Amino acid sequence: MSTPATPPRSLAEALRSRDDASLALLLRARPDLITPVPTDLTQLATRAGTRASVVRALERLDRFALQTAEALAVAGDPASYEELLGLMGGDAGDHAVAAALPRAVGTLREQALVWGEDTRLRLVRTARELLAPSPQHPSPTGLGPTVQEASAGMSPGRIQEIVTAAGLPSTHDSVSAVAALTGLFTDRRRMAKLLGGLPEESLDVLRRLMWGPPYGQVTADPAPRLRRLLDLGLLLPTAPGTVVLPREVALHLRGGLAHRATEPVPPVVEAAASYRPQVVDATAAGQAYTALATVEELLKDWDEGGPAVLRAGGLSVRDLKRTAVALDVPEPVAAFWVELAYAAGLLASDGEADERYAATPAYDEWLEQPPAERWARLAEAWLAATRTPGLVGGRDAKERTLSALGPGLDRSAASEVRHRVLTLLAGLPEGAAPTAESVLARLRWERPQRREDDLRARLAQWTLSEAELLGVTGRGALAAHGRALLGVSAPGRVGAGSASPGAAAGGVAGAGAGVAHDPAGAGDKLPVHHHVPGPAEPLSAAEQAVAVAAAGRLLAPLLPEPLDHVLLQADLTAVAPGPLRRPLADMLGVLADVESKGGATVYRFTPGSVRRALDAGQSASDLHAFLTAHSRTPVPQPLAYLIDDVARKHGHLRVGAASAYVRCDDDAVLNEILADKRAAGLGLRRLAPTVLASQADPSALLDGLRSMGFAPAAESAEGDVLIARAHAHRTPPRTAPEPVPDGPPVPDATLLAAAIRAIRAGDLASTTPRKQAPSAGPTGELPRTSSAETLATMQAAVLTGEALWIGYVNAEGAASQRVIAPVRVEGGFVTAYDHTADEVRTYPLHRITGVAELADD
Repeated sequence: MSTPATPPRSLAEALRSRDDASLALLLRARPDLITPVPTDLTQLATRAGTRASVVRALERLDRFALQTAEALAVAGDPASYEELLGLMGGDAGDHAVAAALPRAVGTLREQALVWGEDTRLRLVRTARELLAPSPQHPSPTGLGPTVQEASAGMSPGRIQEIVTAAGLPSTHDSVSAVAALTGLFTDRRRMAKLLGGLPEESLDVLRRLMWGPPYGQVTADPAPRLRRLLDLGLLLPTAPGTVVLPREVALHLRGGLAHRATEPVPPVVEAAASYRPQVVDATAAGQAYTALATVEELLKDWDEGGPAVLRAGGLSVRDLKRTAVALDVPEPVAAFWVELAYAAGLLASDGEADERYAATPAYDEWLEQPPAERWARLAEAWLAATRTPGLVGGRDAKERTLSALGPGLDRSAASEVRHRVLTLLAGLPEGAAPTAESVLARLRWERPQRREDDLRARLAQWTLSEAELLGVTGRGALAAHGRALLGVSAPGRVGAGSASPGAAAGGVAGAGAGVAHDPAGAGDKLPVHHHVPGPAEPLSAAEQAVAVAAAGRLLAPLLPEPLDHVLLQADLTAVAPGPLRRPLADMLGVLADVESKGGATVYRFTPGSVRRALDAGQSASDLHAFLTAHSRTPVPQPLAYLIDDVARKHGHLRVGAASAYVRCDDDAVLNEILADKRAAGLGLRRLAPTVLASQADPSALLDGLRSMGFAPAAESAEGDVLIARAHAHRTPPRTAPEPVPDGPPVPDATLLAAAIRAIRAGDLASTTPRKQAPSAGPTGELPRTSSAETLATMQAAVLTGEALWIGYVNAEGAASQRVIAPVRVEGGFVTAYDHTADEVRTYPLHRITGVAELADD
């Protein structure tokens, strides 16, 4: 950054002295400043001082940088660097503060919150108003108003009484009296002598107010210990019954410190345990496979149309409970899987009149991908999503319950917090699992929470648990494919990312403590120094795609290979010792019921499951051939008998539409049905020896007869057996939900370069000295010249190559001023290089209001 010859008198002048690289850092840190692009640096400075922009910038400061800004807000205006160092380090000094303060001041300067030289540091006015102490908005420093501010409403006589009581000579006016009192309170030696003469009871009062809040209550007749303080001006009245400890007195009592505790160094992310990297990767891969199976099971359960959409949107509490039971997980975890599938674009509402949730066409494409690619798609969606499943079951601002898939779950900070938490995990040694408390402490330091609702802490806790569920971490430690997902590689390993964690950070680095590898696979806290990365630049879309693909490649060898066989057992069960290939899994899911899941899946064959396969069009011979082909053990005799027995009865009864009817060639079977008391609710009556009619509909009649132990088959109007096949309900093509941005996006290098070029050009046009033409308006207005004068001046400038200042009105009637260098004048148009736009343009002469020459200098 270039140093100006004279100190800047405003923020605009300070920005004008910066080079392009420094302006790029500002615009990248505060992207709201170029939305839209300012016309010049004066407008950029004005926008940088607006309340909304300053609040956003302050909220993104780390704790020490924010403490530095708070100290500047209670310092003089302007303040020297030495005065600021005294407020941050105290009279005794602090080496850590002295080492970290240049970085904090540099951050504030970079973000245009502070400007000026080290001898005259100025906090922008809006930031000072936000951070300076006031009765309505106490300062985080706990300091109160200065003597001058607190005594503003006091009578001159009362001020003179205080000056005299403090042993100072009386003055002729209140201003000099207040200045003398301020000088006494800021003189360490004289102030120590003054306090040394006070009783201990009075000193206790001052100590109670020393760290804030600085306000206290007094009665109309204060006690002697308070009266002495009021007489000396050590407490000043601000309102009837209210006194305040002046800022200068508090700083003396504190030893010059603006804060009770400064935090110049970020907290270290500590490791709770350490595991071998191979154990972490294998554990995470196992959980990644479970995640794929869970999402697939969820959408298979909703294959024929899932739960209805609430009128206000989202899942009902009952449907979420039902989904949790089907997935055998707690309700919060079920909400996470539902939201994850939604974020990945695998499920959505179908948009029908009777609106329901169902899988999207993208789900069928997702099923055909290799397992590692399917996981990578889920992980990418999770990392970028701003919908927050952890909020499900809570209430919004209007006390309405937040439901899964419903509105109100977006939190713009969610994606940024997920990236940051995983980046902190990437800074630990391989296999190290952090303590949640140290992660939260680090996040609180990086973004001090200024609101009561500590959303970032909750987002961080949810991130740690969700990363474990998804298989990004294993046993709490970041897996290799999790590092690749961030675009970083493991320390000491050539990974898929582009940089080490430290290189990717690009921010504050701090030494921390981790743990050594524990050969046994687990261990207690063992300190090991390592690098903790700082906030990283977000990956571009292309870089993120590369990182996701790399994560999939690292995960692929760790996932189990699908099997093409099961182990049939004599107790009518089949054991799948691992994941099954899709055709086998689909067929087995129809023929048997899942009894238990885990490392191996146990399927149980029942009469109902076999009948389900027969209803789907399979024959007994087909089922025998299928089991023989895919079992590593012989087909047990009980299972073969079960299939044959169910097949023998299947279709013996036929049900059609009457409302419904039952027909059977064996009238004895129909007599048995009529005699059964359980058939009373079906409203059966005999139409013919082999036909019964029912008042129930065919589906109810089928279910009723099956509950009585029969195996009826449905038939068509032509008398053919109807094959019951599952109907896969799909929504129309749907796009995944877009994340809600946390403010304007960070501009890329191309946009930054174009914005800076436009701002520089506009600033040149607005600040270039001009000759005041006789017909030109007052300074700041557009020049006014006749058409003949305009044409003559333009033609002369073409010959001399000089630049001109013109006023121009476009086709929409918007007026602007520009600096141009005319190249050609013909046909009622002037072609010139426009310094404001930094390009060659052509202007109609009739739209130019006037022209003036630039000053010689």
